[in-house]
Amino acid sequence: MGSIDAVSEETSNWHSLPAQAAAQDKPEPASAEVPSDVAAMSFEQALAELEKIVQDLERGQLDLDAAITAYERGTQLKLHCEGKLREAQLRVEKITLGPDGRARTEPTDLT
Repeated sequence: MGSIDAVSEETSNWHSLPAQAAAQDKPEPASAEVPSDVAAMSFEQALAELEKIVQDLERGQLDLDAAITAYERGTQLKLHCEGKLREAQLRVEKITLGPDGRARTEPTDLT
């Protein structure tokens, strides 16, 4: 019975590992690449699907395989949304050098 308690104590601490320590020095998994169907989505479409996946995962009603697949899809959607946001930011801002030689951003003239 003592060994069961030791395993329980050991596994109960798994969730307390810092996320940064667990993610350090790990390359992005191949599944994190954005497939063509995701790349063709608008930001709003990808965000809506990502929100649905998060809700499904939070409910905890998916079996393990379905949860892993949903998580992988969510990762792809997240990367796509981040890319779309970066693109939008670059369209709205431009980097210039001020009189003091420091870099700063200015709104882009979109007209």
